[in-house]
Amino acid sequence: MKPSASDVDAGAHYRAIRRLATGTGSLAVLHIGDEETVLVVGDSLDVPATHTMAIGAQRTARAFFKRTAPSPLELENAIATVEDEVMRARTLVQTRPQLYTTDPAIRAIAVLSGVTEGATMELSIDALERTFDRLTSVALGRPASHEGLPDDKPFAATLLILRELMHHLQFAAIHYVDRPDQA
Repeated sequence: MKPSASDVDAGAHYRAIRRLATGTGSLAVLHIGDEETVLVVGDSLDVPATHTMAIGAQRTARAFFKRTAPSPLELENAIATVEDEVMRARTLVQTRPQLYTTDPAIRAIAVLSGVTEGATMELSIDALERTFDRLTSVALGRPASHEGLPDDKPFAATLLILRELMHHLQFAAIHYVDRPDQA
């Protein structure tokens, strides 16, 4: 089981990524935990803004997905709730920061989306949307194995949360970087 967002020091992840990031613009660091999702946004090593959302991989899966592969209605109901939570963070991203993560679950989504594995990876919104379309095919009855996706509720919830966040907050890509303790 992956740590909850409250168990992860998102501020420490932000500072580590800020040291590694090229450029001086604004950046955002995303962590999707089991019970909540945290977005940290800033322009310097200081952490000026942290937003915690009441959505997480386990929490969302538990609340909405009754079957291993979510039904179309279950996906729609989850999307409505996730959208509401994500939209509360929109004021944090008005400066159009670059989006980063150290989450292994998001790394796995990037790989399933066709991104070449590495210590740093970039997952575009277009590639993410194609992977979400594959999840939608599974919801419509296609076996997950035919789409190359895990048959796993928390995976589906993480994919949905990431897709809604990137879509509604208008991120063109998310950059995965290995945590310094993973290198």
